[in-house]
Amino acid sequence: MKQALVERGVPEDRIVCDFAGLRTLDSVVRMKEVFGVSQMIVVSQTFHNRRALAIARYNGMDAYAVNAPDVPNRRSRVKSWIRERGARVWMMMDLWLWGREPRFLGDPVALPEEDG
Repeated sequence: MKQALVERGVPEDRIVCDFAGLRTLDSVVRMKEVFGVSQMIVVSQTFHNRRALAIARYNGMDAYAVNAPDVPNRRSRVKSWIRERGARVWMMMDLWLWGREPRFLGDPVALPEEDG
């Protein structure tokens, strides 16, 4: 993903990778707790964005989403649709029943300063 962004003109020094974002809950909560972000834009397929936004809003974040095109392969879309149903149930259990936190929270990470 980083290489694709660099190839499209994003300066490498502006990209911060989250190597402990093992699942959506981890990535979203780490944005707030590790990277100090309270506002974010998620870029993914619609089905994933809905879950990421729900997690962000549950954690008091101001989050928006940009929907990337869905996978053109019908078989992959069906597989994703089925998988997403389970992921949504799991997300609700994580948030409302278990109060689960990211597997690896980690120390705070400073993001690159904004250009004035």
